[in-house]
Amino acid sequence: MAEQTCRPSVVPSPLPDNALLRADRSGEAYADCYVTEVDGAYPLGAFVEAFYTTALFRLERALLAVFLARPSTDSDARQLAQGRSYSFAAWRVEARSEDQLLLADFTGRTKSWLMVASLPSAASEARTRLYFGSAVVHRIHAPSGRSSMGFAFHALLGFHRLYSRLLLRAAGSRLLGSRHAAAPRAGLSAQSRPRR
Repeated sequence: MAEQTCRPSVVPSPLPDNALLRADRSGEAYADCYVTEVDGAYPLGAFVEAFYTTALFRLERALLAVFLARPSTDSDARQLAQGRSYSFAAWRVEARSEDQLLLADFTGRTKSWLMVASLPSAASEARTRLYFGSAVVHRIHAPSGRSSMGFAFHALLGFHRLYSRLLLRAAGSRLLGSRHAAAPRAGLSAQSRPRR
């Protein structure tokens, strides 16, 4: 229910200067970037796990399992988030740092990128900026030698942009939901401690 009640706003954003996805903006590649901000301090691993275990992304994982025979589980997503796995469903890890993860699909044509950034705040409440971006590499047309994105890319670009926003919003909501769920548990555990 947390994913439905928490609705962080998602907006397009320029890629940060240090983004691992920036290398794919050179030449003929398409790349985009979306950002949202959520209350709380979250490391990259928490964001990655939340992103790939939302109900929306589970649907994509199910489709990949059926149509491409590339199944994955929440446990697989957790292994990826913790840096214990270098592949997940149709993707493999291309690069990783403390705050970023760059994945390439098995064809090498599309890439997905996640990043977290702590936000300075005068208030005591910590906030985290969540980034999600994608890159699509041009395809070379063999007879002519020319590069193009292909008809399917242009036909689905509007859907891709909407889907990217929905994925990031769902991940942000999942993080917020897990944070709110943890707070009552922490209160209960404190109340249940024996008095001395």
